[in-house]
Amino acid sequence: MSTHDAFRCIGLGEVLWDLLPAGKQLGGAPANFAYHAHALGAESLVVSRVGDDPLGHEILDRLCGLGLRTDGIAVDASAPTGTVGVSLDANGAPTFTIHENVAWDLLEAGEQVLHEASRADAVCFGTLAQRNPCAKAAVRAILRATPPAALRIFDINLRQHYWSPELILDSLELANVLKLNDEELPVVADLLGLSGDDRGRLHQLAARFALRAVALTKGADGSTLLVGDELVCRPGSKLVVADTVGAGDSYTAALVLGLLAGHAPARIIEAAHRVADYVCTQHGATPPLPPEIRTASRAGQL
Repeated sequence: MSTHDAFRCIGLGEVLWDLLPAGKQLGGAPANFAYHAHALGAESLVVSRVGDDPLGHEILDRLCGLGLRTDGIAVDASAPTGTVGVSLDANGAPTFTIHENVAWDLLEAGEQVLHEASRADAVCFGTLAQRNPCAKAAVRAILRATPPAALRIFDINLRQHYWSPELILDSLELANVLKLNDEELPVVADLLGLSGDDRGRLHQLAARFALRAVALTKGADGSTLLVGDELVCRPGSKLVVADTVGAGDSYTAALVLGLLAGHAPARIIEAAHRVADYVCTQHGATPPLPPEIRTASRAGQL
């Protein structure tokens, strides 16, 4: 994919610092998604809000250093930049402590952001950025501004107590692509009364909410992808895991670009695993992707 015909992707919601045991790392699922989509050849925009403080200015500098635009990020004069405490278990799986009353809770749908949404090919959003009524309204307005053909990816990302059944249902109605993991699927299944095995539940979700695709990630056990009526499964890879922070977001980025390019589901799931597997072997959510992955993606070969 050349730069002049790159797909336009928006990561909508939180941008923050993950305070890991080894030091702070840029984080927030929408920002991670935007970074990986950009690394794979898309034109990416992070839509969020940071504080007018050293951590906020460092986020803007870091995003610039990663090659991302920052004009979708507002600077708030009163609220601090978001931070999240992260602890890792023996397998590198994270536990998050998310601090409240931060800048991205005050996300706004400004004129420029709505214009960007009107020309987007894909917008990825989750539940966390909708915990505040102000940000929730902005997320809805931005999603409504997207073209009818755009992908609206609901990457659930259930965190702590920052979600409700109503929020999940409303977000599913706004989406046409769903990505969730094996801890989130049982929650959604209970909420909606879904029956059967994982495959049956994905088919029921797709039918009920007219979803173009549903992706279920299962950590070391791989993933399952439903696109239209075609369902494919991919076992997990044997990896030396550094940490899994950001791996799901990189999977989502590869999934979205594959869907936009019209690739077959089997090709999409392989590409998503290739990227996510690499991220698992690195520390932090936004490691530089190897040249062979970036080159393959830009050539449409990933």
